[in-house]
Amino acid sequence: MGRVTVRRPVRKISATKDVRRPDVLAAEEPLEIRVGGKALAVTMRTPGNDVELAHGFLLSEGVLASREDIAVARYCDGVDDQGRNTYNVLDIALAEGVAPPDTGVERNFYTTSSCGVCGKAALDAVKLKSRFSPEKSEFAVSTDVLSKLPDTLRAHQKVFSSTGGLHAAALFDGDGNLAVVREDVGRHNAVDKVLGWALQEGRIPASDVGLLVSGRASFELVQKAAMAGIGLLAAVSAPSSLAAELADENGMTLIGFLRGDSMNLYSGEQRVLDLGG
Repeated sequence: MGRVTVRRPVRKISATKDVRRPDVLAAEEPLEIRVGGKALAVTMRTPGNDVELAHGFLLSEGVLASREDIAVARYCDGVDDQGRNTYNVLDIALAEGVAPPDTGVERNFYTTSSCGVCGKAALDAVKLKSRFSPEKSEFAVSTDVLSKLPDTLRAHQKVFSSTGGLHAAALFDGDGNLAVVREDVGRHNAVDKVLGWALQEGRIPASDVGLLVSGRASFELVQKAAMAGIGLLAAVSAPSSLAAELADENGMTLIGFLRGDSMNLYSGEQRVLDLGG
């Protein structure tokens, strides 16, 4: 798995034993995203699928609409104390005619692995209008398919199985098939990676799939889904109040506490099939 995991010594203490052994941890390193050589964002992420992450981030910020909007993505600069490339600086060259991101003083693109929106100055500054209305998505899925998704996702979380320390995101179709799964220490990074994959595959707007996340549903994750034209977001854990409000404003379906045959439906009932009265 390369830098995706790191082995560290640990002292494991319990009521019956006290032993020292190696432990496997999820790797976390900074990634600086540059656009046209100019630093735009720094995020703490799990190394891997960095180009997807950058594509998804720029999509969710309204900079990109298709894969043709990027001319080239390349690693640059960033070296360690031995002169080796750390692969922690990625420069994106936009295609001719694509407007660069607005980096005015009202926006702060520094993000952490736990929160990608808390560095932005005000709610008005982070609410973005999608080019691809999620309200127009005709995607629909049954409660039976939804109930099986968390177990299906967990079966694909290879790094989580060895570390217990990663979030996951996936795109799924109406039959419950996962088109792509990505893991990361940051839930917003995992989502950016799957959205970046969809952009590279020419599947934006992603109105024919739903987005599944392994943790909670925040305002930011709903917004990222909306910017990709996704009409349904399902989360294993709880949504925030702003997440529910934003989903409703965008005509999206928001599902939380998706566990077994139980789930909470916060908005967009029309996309969930076989509901009772």
